[in-house]
Amino acid sequence: MIKMNKFYKLCIGIILILVIIYLGSLVSFVFKPIIALFSLLIVVPVLLAGFFYYLLRPLVDFLEKRKLKRSLAILLIYVVIAILLVAFIWGVWPSLSKQIIALKENAPSLFIALANELEKLKENTFLSNLFPEDTNRLDQVTDYLNKGFSFLTNYMTGLFSFVSNFAIILFTFPIFLFYMLKEGGKFGQKIVSFMPNRFRDEGTEMMNDIDKVLSSFIMGRVLVNVALGVLMYIGFIIIGLPYALLLTVIAVIMNFIPFVGAILSSVPIVIIGFVQSPSVAIWSLVIILVAQQIQDNLVAPYIFGKQLDIHPLTTIILVFAGGELFGIFGIIVIIPVYMVIKIVVTRIYVRFFKQKWEEA
Repeated sequence: MIKMNKFYKLCIGIILILVIIYLGSLVSFVFKPIIALFSLLIVVPVLLAGFFYYLLRPLVDFLEKRKLKRSLAILLIYVVIAILLVAFIWGVWPSLSKQIIALKENAPSLFIALANELEKLKENTFLSNLFPEDTNRLDQVTDYLNKGFSFLTNYMTGLFSFVSNFAIILFTFPIFLFYMLKEGGKFGQKIVSFMPNRFRDEGTEMMNDIDKVLSSFIMGRVLVNVALGVLMYIGFIIIGLPYALLLTVIAVIMNFIPFVGAILSSVPIVIIGFVQSPSVAIWSLVIILVAQQIQDNLVAPYIFGKQLDIHPLTTIILVFAGGELFGIFGIIVIIPVYMVIKIVVTRIYVRFFKQKWEEA
């Protein structure tokens, strides 16, 4: 009877939670502005601060070891970053913004030129078998590429306008970042302090593992992407690819998305190269493949080592699941979230279940 009463109470509790969720969905228009404001003021700045925290923490630690106070070291780094931002705005941004505007305005003419190049290839007897006899299909392919390319240019324009328009984020996240860098590794200690005494040693080890994995992932991903961008940009300049700087920036940003990002960023590069000439398209693809091979086989193993041992199939499933559930935001954060959950679940399993299940 007691067990049945507990079961009924559990069922009633679940039903009440579902009812609350359903009623909340009916008045979602009330919560959406609150959630958007919370994301703007807290979530996005904290995530940006966490990202830059792992990038800048080694430098702050280095300066602190050189007898420089931690707060002063952070302020010194802020000054250097400000100088670099001013240099970027004066030196790089004008060229980059011009390429964005030019690419958006020239997109229709680019696809007219693309259709003309495809028609020329169809006239080639050797390559004619590669194209369908029905010209409508070819037009459909061109139309799909046009829509996809327009979406990409609009997305990049929206991304840059997002960074430039939301001054609140750019103002608040350095404040969060300052306190994160100043506190150093005390966040894990504060979390462990809430655990019972008998679990604190294991909790400390778990927080250290999470910290090492996140640091390795963020630092490694940035270094790998920068190396990829440098290789691609040099190659694009050599072959004379139009919009080389913009396409390299797109490739570096998209490459933060495992597997899928590299493929998506290659499409506009090959299209623009093909509009220039088929040989430029082929050389563009060769540069992408060579840069990816150097990244995957030389740079990435040296930087990541064995610390990020995730099966490629697992990565693909995670990327698609993150995109399906939370969009582009989910795709970007799903890998580090998975690594944190994996560490926590593994620790809990070893602590509470492994011995019992092995003896069963």
